[in-house]
Amino acid sequence: MEKAFQKDKTMTSKIRIMMVEDHPEFREIVEMAVGKEEGMEITSQFGTSERALRSLRNLRTADIPDVVLLDLRLPGMDGLEALGFFRASLPDARIVILTQSDCEEDVLKSIMMGADGYLLKSSTLRQLVQGIRTVVSEGAIIDSKLAGFMLKTFRTKLPKNQISDVLTEREIETLVLLADGLLKKEISEQLGISVSTVVTHVTHIYEKLRVKNAPAAVAKAFHLGILPADSGQ
Repeated sequence: MEKAFQKDKTMTSKIRIMMVEDHPEFREIVEMAVGKEEGMEITSQFGTSERALRSLRNLRTADIPDVVLLDLRLPGMDGLEALGFFRASLPDARIVILTQSDCEEDVLKSIMMGADGYLLKSSTLRQLVQGIRTVVSEGAIIDSKLAGFMLKTFRTKLPKNQISDVLTEREIETLVLLADGLLKKEISEQLGISVSTVVTHVTHIYEKLRVKNAPAAVAKAFHLGILPADSGQ
């Protein structure tokens, strides 16, 4: 639908953010929060996916966003439908779903379609800002409320020996903390293990699930039936 833009990271020192959100009041709140942060800025805002995608046709290289904040419930083309177009048009940008929906199906579809993060609008502004920084530096963030549900489901829906056939208990804990946006050093502190051990766990998780990042690992766990998509119903 749109041509793909390759981001030249040397062209700007700031994290450039495109926001696709149909509620002006919420856009204003996010813009104010981001405006107070050093090293990031909202460079464009759109109320519909169609307008945002059309804007890419004449986008200057210097204006290519590093991060797209994308709502799911939008008039016209919804966020899930638009996600693939943003992913194809902005291959180097990080796409974060920012929505009210805590539906597990929405989370899974978003991740499987290429989202780098999934945050709820109930998140604090500090959590949102940290989430933006996390996807830029680490590439993965899932709202802590959803990550907690995933861990609970992971541990209760299958017998212990069946879970361990896929991931060990420590690997499960590591995966959930990664999905929650923690850095490897923070995970090591929380679990009381060394950073090198965390790195080993992460490597094993990705190797076992044959994925490249934390959201993909969570999605793959659902896909394998370890985390049933209808478990929250």
